[in-house]
Amino acid sequence: MSEGILLPKVARGTLLPEAARLARLQEALPQIKAAVAGETDAVAVEATLACLLWDTLSQANWCGFYRRVGDRMLAVGPYQGGMGCLRIPYERGVCGACARTGETQRVPDVHAFPGHIACDGATRSELVLPLRIAGVVVGVLDLDSPHLDGFSEAEARILEELLIRAFAQVATV
Repeated sequence: MSEGILLPKVARGTLLPEAARLARLQEALPQIKAAVAGETDAVAVEATLACLLWDTLSQANWCGFYRRVGDRMLAVGPYQGGMGCLRIPYERGVCGACARTGETQRVPDVHAFPGHIACDGATRSELVLPLRIAGVVVGVLDLDSPHLDGFSEAEARILEELLIRAFAQVATV
């Protein structure tokens, strides 16, 4: 599957209506799952997901992973988009809150989130999902959008399930 995701092209930064975003995500899921099926290397899965979700989620201006590299520290992992923050402590930002609590963080307006870290000043909303391996939070999937409310609850639930399935065979990071 070296050609990437097979979906109609949508201009980067386009915020489609939620129903169209969900339909696009549902169409992409079998391709994404097939691409990572059986892969046991966490970095390979992260890089592939970052690439394919970037192609799928046109409203994103950043799509990638932050990995736990210490007791309470995240470091940037595979991603698509502009320069990411290199390190994020658990005590700061939306990614830190997700890593600290182990709960998905859907933030419709990042400027209303206490302690938000502006890695990209164009970002207006964020969706961050915990990445668990063997039940332990080992990182987060971070999705940013230049649109207010760029990600829905339904997208969050679909992506949570995708992470569970994609990392089911990965034993360690």
